[in-house]
Amino acid sequence: MNIAFCINRLALIGLGVTVSSLIRNCSDSGKLCIWFLVTDLNLNDKERINKLLLREKFKGSHHIIDLHLKEEFGEFRSLHGDWTTYGRLQLCDIINEERILYLDADLVVEMDILEADVIDMKQYALGAVYGCELPYSLDGAFFMKEFGLPKESMYFNSGILLMDLNKWRSEKSKEKCLEIARKYPKELFSHDQSLLNIIFANNFARLPDKFNCPWLSFSTRPITAEKMIIHFVGSPKPWDIFGKIFHSGYQTWKGYLDRQWAKSYFRINTGDLRRAWKIKRSYLNSLVKKIKSR
Repeated sequence: MNIAFCINRLALIGLGVTVSSLIRNCSDSGKLCIWFLVTDLNLNDKERINKLLLREKFKGSHHIIDLHLKEEFGEFRSLHGDWTTYGRLQLCDIINEERILYLDADLVVEMDILEADVIDMKQYALGAVYGCELPYSLDGAFFMKEFGLPKESMYFNSGILLMDLNKWRSEKSKEKCLEIARKYPKELFSHDQSLLNIIFANNFARLPDKFNCPWLSFSTRPITAEKMIIHFVGSPKPWDIFGKIFHSGYQTWKGYLDRQWAKSYFRINTGDLRRAWKIKRSYLNSLVKKIKSR
């Protein structure tokens, strides 16, 4: 079973917990092949990934591949000056396999990930967990106006995706995404997630809800299933500055934090400070909602 991550250096602290929880809860990690598609990681970062897999007694195989995403996607809307999120669109070109499970690096994987390997995707090129109807999404008004999508259309979060790479290649799904992105380079409010929801509007395999259980900073633990994939959506994250105070899922996340990984990445640096400043409004909103929920 193939699993892919697309990460930059700022995502490493979250990646460590995602990988550790995935391996610890997998019934047979020897059946896994993990692909790390990385941006701006140095040799030390890559070696720490290798050592983390050893400490977790990972029995499968893995690959670390450098991406240069700004060259291909730099004209499109970025996430705080970063284009790593668009790496998902390159999986069909880089990985010569039939299908793959893409995972964000802000997860705790409590379930046996091998359950994804037996899901029948039928005729679909993409599988995702249904999130909401269009009017409740950030992009909803844009989708309905420009593409005529009905308001009942199903919108999905792209943090966990099951992808039939053969169909992606044969149906030229990446090329379709790029065509729309070039036409609307500044309107992609959710970046490649916007593109995927346009291309696969009402045309994706619905994964069981337990494959993507959102946990916002101010909310209580999701109760979707006993064993699930917890997704720390929004900001702040448990590992952000003051995450221990602001995020109710901090202890759940920290329970999977490898000690050596924490020494390398769970410490305040200039990147963390810049991020804290950028998400200052999210801190305030989280605090207000916590107070109101009491």
